[in-house]
Amino acid sequence: MSSPPTYGSVRFSGCRALAPAGSNSSAESLDRLYPAVGSSKPPRKRTTSQCKSEPPLLRTSKRTIYTAGRPPWYNEHGTQSKEAFVIGLGGGSASGKTTVATMIIEALDVPWVVLLSMDSFYKVLTKQQQEQAASNDFNFDHPDAFDFDLIIATLKKLKQGKSVKIPIYDFTTHSRKKEWKTLYGANVIIFEGIMAFADKELLKLLDLKIFVDTDSDIRLVRRLRRDISERGRDIEGVIKQYNKFVKPAFDQYIQPTMRLADIVVPRGSGNTVAIDLIVQHVHSQLEERKLRWDMAALASAHQYHPLPQTLSVLKSTPQVRGMHTIIRNKETSRDEFIFYSKRLMRLLIEHALSFLPFQSCTVQTPQGQDYEGRTYSGKQITGVSILRAGETMEPALRAVCKDVRIGTILIQTNCNTGEPELHYLRLPKDISEDHVILMDCTVSTGAAAMMAVRVLLDHDVPEDKIFLLSLLMAEMGVHSVAYAFPRVKIITTAVDKKVNDLFRIIPGIGNFGDRYFGTDAPPDWSDDEDALST
Repeated sequence: MSSPPTYGSVRFSGCRALAPAGSNSSAESLDRLYPAVGSSKPPRKRTTSQCKSEPPLLRTSKRTIYTAGRPPWYNEHGTQSKEAFVIGLGGGSASGKTTVATMIIEALDVPWVVLLSMDSFYKVLTKQQQEQAASNDFNFDHPDAFDFDLIIATLKKLKQGKSVKIPIYDFTTHSRKKEWKTLYGANVIIFEGIMAFADKELLKLLDLKIFVDTDSDIRLVRRLRRDISERGRDIEGVIKQYNKFVKPAFDQYIQPTMRLADIVVPRGSGNTVAIDLIVQHVHSQLEERKLRWDMAALASAHQYHPLPQTLSVLKSTPQVRGMHTIIRNKETSRDEFIFYSKRLMRLLIEHALSFLPFQSCTVQTPQGQDYEGRTYSGKQITGVSILRAGETMEPALRAVCKDVRIGTILIQTNCNTGEPELHYLRLPKDISEDHVILMDCTVSTGAAAMMAVRVLLDHDVPEDKIFLLSLLMAEMGVHSVAYAFPRVKIITTAVDKKVNDLFRIIPGIGNFGDRYFGTDAPPDWSDDEDALST
């Protein structure tokens, strides 16, 4: 990122940009933490357990801002294509950092934003520290109170577009809750906290550093209101903690970090001029980093290559060929389409299960004789359907896998950019230890399948434990998935050679979801429509 212009202690349209010159601080103890303010920074290069989807961060008059979705974070080779833009918001306790962050998010008007609060990363207290906290004698405003290692690791993963688990801190009991929440990378990540600039490694991850400067009397009033109404404290305890820890910590650790900020916002959320300038700057940075989803590149990247060895096609027996004839026929009734699709799904899943790992075992028959058999050697099987067509394969999986766990992923195309975006997922706990059967009925370009595989990898599912199942695939989709993820097993009942200019499989099967559910297909549908539509 090119550094924003700085002006030595000059107010610039309602905000103040600080220059390194003249920024002498009496807090010498901070020198070991902070890099030199004037150090030049090379230009930046371009480059989501408790798996519950987080609710929208906020709803505005224009749109809903999601935290559980993001644009694609990979290219046609399955590698990372860009990093998120990270804004750091520092300032004293109750200075209005969260309010400023919310105003920036609303003014940015981009759909994918993550707001990460430093309050989630307080360290786990010992029994003695718990007792001190209960009597307002523990210093929560000291750098040692925060788990900086976890903060840095979390921000690095978010910036790369990966999922992270965030602790939930309970301020009434001064402890972390058992449940952690899952967040995903986005276009913009806003990280806010009193010690947001208090670590060298953390500073390197911030593309824009903003300090919210609010009068100390206003901050005290806000803290009293917040801690009494939201955190179950009494007024005497809040004032005691403020005088003993909060105010001294601000003077010693927080206020000196103002010199590290790219922009200082006086008066906090009341300074709309400063917020407008910040939003303009972030927009310009996002424009520079923009990388459109290139479906054409995906389509042409692997043309004329032989089909990969990771592909397994169900043997084309007369029975299988006959069922394909029925479901491909445009005159087939919906009832018959559903019936023969289900038969094919059952055969496909039975075929896929033969690729799971098995080990030898000996059992005794009712006649008292030993039988040398085989048994599944993995921990568990989980099915994940790509909505909406993929969910039609769930009954067939349940029919042949007892007690199978099911998850779902919803991916849709942004109508303005043409980019596939993750909107929703629900995955079982500890999915990283399972063999995962990923289900979608048709795969043309492979865009949705690649994103779904990437989601599973984000949740630490090993690539060689993922099985992609589809009734019909285009060669393009097979090549795209196999090239990006060479250890994923691809299993289908048929592979068609061509995809037309609208990315429909030729000769194809039509819009599977619409034919199955009896809905009307839009004129511009593609065979990835069930996963990639608005």
